[in-house]
Amino acid sequence: MSAIAWIAAASLAAWGFLLLGQGFFWRTDQRLPPREAPPVWPSVALVVPARDEADMLPVSLPSLLAQDYPGRAEIFLVDDSSTDGTGALARELADRLGGLPLTVVSPPEPAPGWTGKLWALRHGIELARSERPDYLLLTDADIAHEPDSLRELVAAATTNDLDLVSQMARLRVATAWERLIVPAFVYFFSQLYPFRRVNKAGSRTAAAAGGCVLLRTGAAERARIPDSIRQAVIDDVSLARTVRKAGGRIWLGLAERVDSVRPYPRLTDLWRMVARSAYAQLLHNPLLLIGTVAGLAVVYLAPPVAVYAGLASGDTTAGLLGGGAWAVMAGTYVPVLRYYRQSLWLAPLLPFTALLYLLMTVDSAVRHYRGRGAAWKGRTYARPQAAPERRARPS
Repeated sequence: MSAIAWIAAASLAAWGFLLLGQGFFWRTDQRLPPREAPPVWPSVALVVPARDEADMLPVSLPSLLAQDYPGRAEIFLVDDSSTDGTGALARELADRLGGLPLTVVSPPEPAPGWTGKLWALRHGIELARSERPDYLLLTDADIAHEPDSLRELVAAATTNDLDLVSQMARLRVATAWERLIVPAFVYFFSQLYPFRRVNKAGSRTAAAAGGCVLLRTGAAERARIPDSIRQAVIDDVSLARTVRKAGGRIWLGLAERVDSVRPYPRLTDLWRMVARSAYAQLLHNPLLLIGTVAGLAVVYLAPPVAVYAGLASGDTTAGLLGGGAWAVMAGTYVPVLRYYRQSLWLAPLLPFTALLYLLMTVDSAVRHYRGRGAAWKGRTYARPQAAPERRARPS
């Protein structure tokens, strides 16, 4: 066989493993587990870190204020040095709309060693703990919840004795770039952290989706959240791993009642979102970067190259092997496209989308070595060398 045929054969073999041996990552059936209303509804504190979110709050905050929750619930919004009137707008919305009680707090500038929204979460959690809630709902300022979202989350946690219940919010898919890239973001995330493995008791795979995390207060205290993960760039995965390490039971699935309202209309917006943490996922290790680029090239890019090379040169073997790998790849992408209600014609375009993610990952490494570090809401954080993040390993 030709060299391109051998590469296509390797790609097909890789897709055979991914199809059957990677926790059925491509399935979208991990939704909230069966649940019943508890005899007594536990108290919940909803903690919302917000930095310059005046554009998002009119859509997201009313959905929290309107939560139809039978127990005691209160919202703590942390206005993290906003310059656009986020805190004042939150108070105005609460006064006008009513609903759950809202407290707005403004912490000082972050202490050294704290990254991203974790400093804001720390202050929100500290304030919430003064009310002694049974659970904490950690939710971002761009996340909108259906009125029964909190009730269903709590019922799932209490019925199944879970310490952490997290849902990956359905991201917005309105523009052409969002349709091309956003479903693939969920697809690649679940490939790295198969939800079935995350939800398996005793598994070493741990992950969460930071936009919607219901956390038992006792589990948070045992795991010293958020202080124990204060340097984490990928804070949601670190949160889940730390809770599991402390003996907590975790669950992660796709959302049915939780949506992200933040728009990413341009390619540059999506690029920035991915590049912010892509190299952190690789532990800032250049060898892992090289291996990832090579792996993405063989698994995602080689199949269409083999098909077109086979057609051009008459190499039937390369064309058939490449076509087989491409077909399996596209087939595994179909469930995510259906979840996002997108055209299935996007499935064969997954190699092109993977190429974009490859370039975003390389750009993330370039940004790191240029000293820009990880960024969140206009803040840039140098990577602490003393506390490297480690990826969750599959069970």
